[in-house]
Formats: sequence, structure tokens, C-alpha cells
Amino acid sequence: MSAFLSYLIHGIVVGCGFALVASGLIIIYRVTRVVNLAQGMFAVVAGFTTASLLGWGLPHGLAELAAIFVAAAAGLLTGVVAIGKRGTHPEASLIATLGVGIFAYAIEVLLWGDQPRSFSGVSGAFELFGLDLPKQYGLIVGVTFVTFVLLESFFEHTYLGKALTACASNPRAAVLVGIGVTRMGLVGFILGGALGGVAGVLVTPLRPMSYDSDMLLFVNGFAAAILAGLKRPVLALGGGLVLGVTEAMVAGYSKASYQSSLALLLALAILVVQAARRPALHVAEE
Repeated sequence: MSAFLSYLIHGIVVGCGFALVASGLIIIYRVTRVVNLAQGMFAVVAGFTTASLLGWGLPHGLAELAAIFVAAAAGLLTGVVAIGKRGTHPEASLIATLGVGIFAYAIEVLLWGDQPRSFSGVSGAFELFGLDLPKQYGLIVGVTFVTFVLLESFFEHTYLGKALTACASNPRAAVLVGIGVTRMGLVGFILGGALGGVAGVLVTPLRPMSYDSDMLLFVNGFAAAILAGLKRPVLALGGGLVLGVTEAMVAGYSKASYQSSLALLLALAILVVQAARRPALHVAEE
């Protein structure tokens, strides 16, 4: 029973990181119809930046906030490259995000080297259900849930959030009422960068970041986004938690090497099912 609880809690914590990455993917996709292949890069940049700022003497809190702003700036730059030119086809934008991600490898290695980096998070432990757990676990879960509450409030109660939703629902109608779809797309990339940055600063104390950690983060974030249906960012929380717990159980009761393949298999299975359902729906409509 203690092993099950340990795997469950670990899966929830890891799933929170997946959910944050997934929410950024969903926000960008809803507004631009572009799957941002550089989404994992934002978390890596934030983790590296936090480690550097702490090494330079900046205190905790300020270092993490500054790193999130850097990740948001990286999101803006990615957006400018991907959708900055009006009329760019989503497929071309997707390839552009891949190019940004590859270019980021060179920048990261140049600035931080090719060795994994980490930093100390919240020190100490607390007891839960008879288990001694790092306090960083509590921080990750708490910050993640607060972030998703703020996201839901942002989209429901602010003009900018409603404008993003309008662009996602009907871009042509949004243009007719004076909403700049390209501008909202760039806002989506900024939010995606910031959310990836939050994931990076939370997870790096537990999992050291390397320049190529973005691929694993993207794959798991994409799988969580697929589980959420690529619809509402808040649904990414459920997708991330389901994926994180499932991977933790597979790693705990089977082989840890299987969990890296699980996200890809799960996303592929869902996409195949969705693709198979579409022709059936068209036939039923006819």
C-alpha cells in the first residue's frame, strides 16, 4: 500500500509539470491552429535561467519570476518567427517552431554547456499517509493548482482572455469586431512560454535540465493536451494528472523504460481513434 501511495503521489507531482506544458500547447493551438514543437524549450530555458540567476546571488522567488519572464520572452520570439507574417499557413508555422527548437539547442549549449543543470528547491520534508515527501512536491502541486485557477479566471473574466477565446472560436468574426488575430496569437505564445517557464522552475529541482530535455517535456505535454482534447487549457490539468499517474504506476510495477514510450503510444491511440470517428460522423450526417 505504501508503494502504491508513493507512486500515486509521485505521478501527481510529475503530472502537474505535464499539465503546465500542455496548457501552453493548448492555448497556442486554439488561437493559431499551430502545434508548437518548441514548447518544451520554454521549460528548459526557465530551468537554466533560474540556476544561473541563483548562482549569481539572486534570491529564490525573484530568480524564478525572472526566469518565467525570460521564458515568456522566448515564447514571444517563437511566435514572431512562426506567425509574425500574416497569411502564414499553420503547417509552415509548425515547421518554423521546429526550427526555433533546434536553434535553441545551439543557444543553450553555447550559454550553459551540454551538462544537466539543477538548483535547490524548497528544503525539508513533510509526512503524508506515513510517507516522507519533499516539500518541493507540495510547492509544485500548490503552484500548479493556483495557476490553473488563475487561468480559468483569466479566460472567463478578462477582456484579453475573452478575445483569445473569440479568436479560437471564430477568427473571422473576431476580425470583424476589431480583434487582431495575429496579435492574439502572439499573446498566446507569450502565455505558452510563461506556462512552460512555470513548469521549468518547478520541476528542475527534482529533475535536472539538459539542453535536450525539451523533447521529453514536449512529448508528455502533447500527450496530456491530446487527452484534454486540445480544447480548454484548464482540461490539461486532468490530462496531465492522468498521464503522470499512469506513467508512475507503469514505472513502479513494470519497467521504468516503458514510461517514456507510454505518452507517445497514448497520444497515437487517441489520434487514431479520433481519425476513425470522423469518417463515421460524416457518413451519419449524409
